[in-house]
Amino acid sequence: MRTNVQSLKGQTIAFAASGGLDSCTITRWLTEAGVNVVCVTADMAQPDETNLDDVRQRMLACGAKEFVVVPLHDAIAEAGLDIIQAQAYYEGRYWNTTGIARHVIVAGIVPLMRQRGIRVLSHGSTGRGNDQVRFQLVTNMLEPSFDVYAPWRDEAFLKQFRGRSEMIDYCTQRKLPIKATKDSPYSTDANLLGLTHEAGKLESLETPPDFVTPGMGVFAAKAPDKAEIVTIRFEKGRPISINGEKVTMFQAITRANQLGGKHGVGIGYHLVENRFVGIKSRGVYEAPGMELLGTAYAYLLQLILDRRSRELFDQLSLLLAKQVYQGYGYDLASRVALDGVKRFAELATGTIRVSLYKGNTYFHGANDVPHSLYSEANASMEAIGEFDHADSEGFLRVLSVSARALPAMKQINR
Repeated sequence: MRTNVQSLKGQTIAFAASGGLDSCTITRWLTEAGVNVVCVTADMAQPDETNLDDVRQRMLACGAKEFVVVPLHDAIAEAGLDIIQAQAYYEGRYWNTTGIARHVIVAGIVPLMRQRGIRVLSHGSTGRGNDQVRFQLVTNMLEPSFDVYAPWRDEAFLKQFRGRSEMIDYCTQRKLPIKATKDSPYSTDANLLGLTHEAGKLESLETPPDFVTPGMGVFAAKAPDKAEIVTIRFEKGRPISINGEKVTMFQAITRANQLGGKHGVGIGYHLVENRFVGIKSRGVYEAPGMELLGTAYAYLLQLILDRRSRELFDQLSLLLAKQVYQGYGYDLASRVALDGVKRFAELATGTIRVSLYKGNTYFHGANDVPHSLYSEANASMEAIGEFDHADSEGFLRVLSVSARALPAMKQINR
């Protein structure tokens, strides 16, 4: 049976609350309908909410029966590492910062629900977006006995709220402590890994990316005029130090956010993407730490992957990027693909130096890469070294057999 607000009356549900307009509206609306709402907020070091006690006060004022914070700093950092190691960015250079966060949020909430005997998870994602799919599928995979309730797919909710304007009016009439206004130019979703800006004026392609006010750094045009060299040491695929200072994974992303943001790296990335639900949407993204660490890691992979390994890695990377984006990050295909990526990561040890300048991350140097397949002697055009150029004669004769057969059999028109 389809879950709706009438069927939830008198029940206690867990609501994934960000503290924004949707959270405030839905919490109050459900409370007025006789539903007991336990608001659960994931602490993922989101830069737009530095004091989660403010979120607590807002949600309790909106009628929440209880407010719980789930600490997920390390979980989101480790998930970010998986994305970096897999190079799992979607359709261009979107580092799946929101997609992977939904996996982490649900994985953090489900144990809490089990402990409290709550069997319904609710969220404020709309019926047009990807997040509704992620919340649904991840919950179904991690705890198939739980129901998922989405007010934005409930006819009763849709009848009362067509969009932000009606929600703002609703909250204003009830004197709820919302921050959104009808003049808000766009909406933002945030976590440690990055910011996603969309909707509002950003839906117009006449609005440039720099219309957004960056939350994690500056645009490249306003970055320093002098480049900065950053040294990152990786051990088995994990960044263990930045500029000589030892770091945990959470510290690595935090520090990389600061360094990358300062130089406009990964700030204001524009993408018109294909949503899983079948429509195109426009987003402006910020992910300075992911872009910095991810690019440095890519330079390291260039040194250790042979041709066949590279081809396999690229297929796994493409698969995982799509899987995470679509909400399948915990299924069998994703787990097997990630296991493959981790095997490559075991060889990813080395020190990479990059130069940050005006939004770009340039290769500056590499050393102490024990599993590198690159040999300066073999690659040299100045000396034969260990590679005898004459040996290529036989190799080319073998390749020529199939090449000559193509025109002979009229497969190539000359």
